[in-house]
Amino acid sequence: MLNRRLLRIKVMQALYAYQQAVAADLQLAQDRIAAAFEPDLTADVAPDRRLLEGQRKLGEAQLREWHRTGELPETGSDDKEVAAALNAAIDYYQKLVQKEGTFYGGQLLHGAESIHDQYLHLLNLPQALLEIITEDNEREARRFTGPRFEAEATARLFGNAAFAKLKENEQLLQTTIKRKLQWTGSEEIEALREAWQKEMKPDEAVQAYLGGKNTGLVETDYETDMELVRHIYKDFVFKGEALPRYLEANDLNWEENRPIVRNLVLKTLKMLPYEADEKQELMNLSANWQDDRDFAETLYNQTLQDDAKSEKLIAESVQNWDVERVALLDKIILKMALCEMQLFRGIPVKVTINEYIEISKLYSTPKSKQFVNGILDKLAQDLAASGEIRKSGRGLLDNQ
Repeated sequence: MLNRRLLRIKVMQALYAYQQAVAADLQLAQDRIAAAFEPDLTADVAPDRRLLEGQRKLGEAQLREWHRTGELPETGSDDKEVAAALNAAIDYYQKLVQKEGTFYGGQLLHGAESIHDQYLHLLNLPQALLEIITEDNEREARRFTGPRFEAEATARLFGNAAFAKLKENEQLLQTTIKRKLQWTGSEEIEALREAWQKEMKPDEAVQAYLGGKNTGLVETDYETDMELVRHIYKDFVFKGEALPRYLEANDLNWEENRPIVRNLVLKTLKMLPYEADEKQELMNLSANWQDDRDFAETLYNQTLQDDAKSEKLIAESVQNWDVERVALLDKIILKMALCEMQLFRGIPVKVTINEYIEISKLYSTPKSKQFVNGILDKLAQDLAASGEIRKSGRGLLDNQ
């Protein structure tokens, strides 16, 4: 199931994408100033190119200064045209930034919720596999007269009771239709066909299953069918070549999502013993998705809101090091941790620090672990001493 560390990672990725977009927005704002002072070649009077160039440089310099300090020059600009271009560029930039914040916040939640769609989509794989095998068998039947051995050799799959159990599940059926989670894309169908032809069909365990016969003991035969399903998922969907390659190519976050999706799929199969009927409920994304959703959304929004405050705290804690030279990802990690320590009173400070150290080890530079650890440890002590960090709940006071 989805855990809080993955949610923190999703927030970090959304904030990183936001920062990259905002940097591009600043360039677009500068381009607007440059465009405001492009010489008008159709004017009756020849433009003063030196004056326009000076106005452009002044406007761009003031925009950069405003972006760095958050304040306009005290005296403003004596040139009304520069002042107008600057104000227009700032207004344009601020609107873009607001849109970016909303967009990447939405992408964050969509990225987390899409994990559940991936899980349900993969539960439809057995049915898609049978359809591919049927197509292949029919194609072979048209080429030759009489029954083909290939069709007979795969017959046991079509009687697989575990396949049927998944197909008949009402929740899976309804959600698949509602959210369009069928296997219909040409690329995914070809990936599954390749996996069947080159990996599954030659596999010894699959061949042993296809060549075997039912014992007549219903529950025993069902467990054999289910064991094949588990084998297909474990060795050809979450391992193997064709399907993992397709999944990774179509989801940039597949490597971090894969353990969660795998866990959901395999736990679901355990929930489908012979006695389970079509009304069996499937796994949820998390134990309480609404709480987890609120956590991620609040962490993202508050980290953005506290950006200037957190930047100042980090700058004051980085000795002999210009804060501008701190890796962007490290700054995002530090700002998220500062927000979490101050905002979420039920999470121990030590837990927060350890979580972001682990994230820095996975996603940032080789030296980030020590850097993040040192800064957060110092800031946590300072913020606790000033009363900015207050933890409530049993056992938390000693874990600040």
